[in-house]
Amino acid sequence: MSLKTKFSDLLTSMPPLPEYPRPLLKRSSYYNLNGYWDYAITKNNKMPSTYDGKILVPFSPESSLSGVNKQLKPTEFLWYHRVLHNPRVNKNDRVLLQFGAVDQTADIYVNDCHLLSHQGGYLPFSIDITDQLITGENSLVVMVTDVSDTSYHARGKQKLECSGMFYTAQSGIWQTVFMECVPSTYIKNLKITPDIDTNSVSFELTIVGSDDFSNMKDKNTIAISKGSANPNKGNLIKKEIQIEEDVLIEEDFLTKEDFLTKEDFLTKEDFLTKEDFLTKEDFFHTSFTITLPEVHYWSPENPYLYDISITYGNDVVESYFAMRKISIGMDQNNILRLFLNNKPYFHNGLLDQGYWPESLYTPPSDEAMIYDITMIKDLGFNMLRKHAKLEPSRWYYHCDRLGVLVWQDFVNGGSSYRSWFVTIFPTIFPRFATLIKDNSYRLFSRTDEPGKEDYLSDMKCTVEYLYNHPSIVLWVPFNEGWGQFDSIKITEYLKTLDNTRLIDSASGWFDQGCGDVRSLHIYFTPMRFRPRNRALVLSEFGGYTLRIKSHTYSETTYGYRHYKTKQALTDAIVSVYEKKIFPGIEKGLCATVYTQLSDIEEEINGLITYDRKVLKIEKKRIQEMNHLCMREASKMRKLQK
Repeated sequence: MSLKTKFSDLLTSMPPLPEYPRPLLKRSSYYNLNGYWDYAITKNNKMPSTYDGKILVPFSPESSLSGVNKQLKPTEFLWYHRVLHNPRVNKNDRVLLQFGAVDQTADIYVNDCHLLSHQGGYLPFSIDITDQLITGENSLVVMVTDVSDTSYHARGKQKLECSGMFYTAQSGIWQTVFMECVPSTYIKNLKITPDIDTNSVSFELTIVGSDDFSNMKDKNTIAISKGSANPNKGNLIKKEIQIEEDVLIEEDFLTKEDFLTKEDFLTKEDFLTKEDFLTKEDFFHTSFTITLPEVHYWSPENPYLYDISITYGNDVVESYFAMRKISIGMDQNNILRLFLNNKPYFHNGLLDQGYWPESLYTPPSDEAMIYDITMIKDLGFNMLRKHAKLEPSRWYYHCDRLGVLVWQDFVNGGSSYRSWFVTIFPTIFPRFATLIKDNSYRLFSRTDEPGKEDYLSDMKCTVEYLYNHPSIVLWVPFNEGWGQFDSIKITEYLKTLDNTRLIDSASGWFDQGCGDVRSLHIYFTPMRFRPRNRALVLSEFGGYTLRIKSHTYSETTYGYRHYKTKQALTDAIVSVYEKKIFPGIEKGLCATVYTQLSDIEEEINGLITYDRKVLKIEKKRIQEMNHLCMREASKMRKLQK
């Protein structure tokens, strides 16, 4: 059945998704390129002379909102074309072309000049197109290929032959495309690290350009102000940045010897190419730390953000940060707990897979993202586990400002999964699954060496992409054995990339004894909780279904326990909380992730229908359940030494 949310009805003006797509590094220069582009699907990689029609960017061709409704096959080529006009006013400026995400491999041409090949369907990338632009009309062409689940590349839960808990494979441009003008020397990246224990915040700027450093160092400032939600907004700090030139050289990067032995799988060359090492004139970074005169902590109950404005030479960027800390500590009963801002804090969340009936991976509007986040907060949940997918930066921005904790999965890859091994066996015999080592690459569909290298490269880029979002508190490298490999080494590597967040190394079945949490998926077997040498989390459970007539995607449905009424479904959810979750908290349970936020295609185990039109549970009872859950969790106190 064809479904759509109310949010696509609001797409009456162009372009779609007009909001600034990168809130953590915002400039006044912004040229949104969403809207109707020419498209063609061909059998070869020869640039077409004519096109098949129009596609609405940034919606994938498989989605109804794109206007195409066609599945791109692994052997086909998807072409996009549009006209660009040079936005540059200052002749010394550079023009950057920014893509939020293109699934899966993209080749970019400007005026028939091939500028870039980018692989990976989930991460942003940019190209300096200044030297290719001419006066008047310019041609932009994007060629896309997507092998989806026929290879080892990261794909999440996309499947060409989708059913059950695997969904429609999508392709092409699925996040905002835009241009911006920047000075010849500009801020490429900004890394922000808060430290509530010292009331300080550290900044690291990555600078690109060839301007003489000595001419720039006196033109740099940072201003920190109270968050935009604060009615008494005003500057807290405005100071000159004391910049010392710190040129990146090859020795600054991790080498194999930094954290791996000779026999290990990862070398420097696996995740750094020679293009990563830029010359002194191209690329340097600087870091500095500021102590705040007053500190407001960020939490789901009080998501306080500080706004910042940074000037470097002629470049001005706006961003924000929050003062928050996520850690592990002992409670008064010597049981390990998840801590937020140095106090025990229970994570009560939902699995969120980020699919939409009319637009698949792409939220149909900014309001759609806000709707999901505010809905779960209104129900009394405080966390979302973003499952097997990365979202546009604005989704995390809304979690930052509205106050929702995020557990972020890395996107899974690997060759075709063995369902008997990654699903049936561990579901029936979960204890035996923990005895299997994940260097059994064939069982885990990870014999592909290039796929492992891609995973590590994507991990590094994902951390860089999301590092500054305060809502993200935990990383999930692997889920239920999908493409899992060497998780002990992977966890060590991830800690070198980000030691400010927790890690759930192997969510579900194949725990290797590493990471910060012991992570359980329990759908059918009895729930038993007892303290461990890692914090104990129930990272998936539930999956209860209710079919709502006229709001279901397919006659075929998928889920676990089935219920026929809203009351019966609510009874079942409340019962498992009262009988298992509430008592489990005292025994060491630190977090729960109920499956799931919304229905998705055949899977009808959401709290709301796929079209976001019918809430399938009794709202007041779920609110009261969550209130009691957090009241029970509030009894946990930090161990006093």
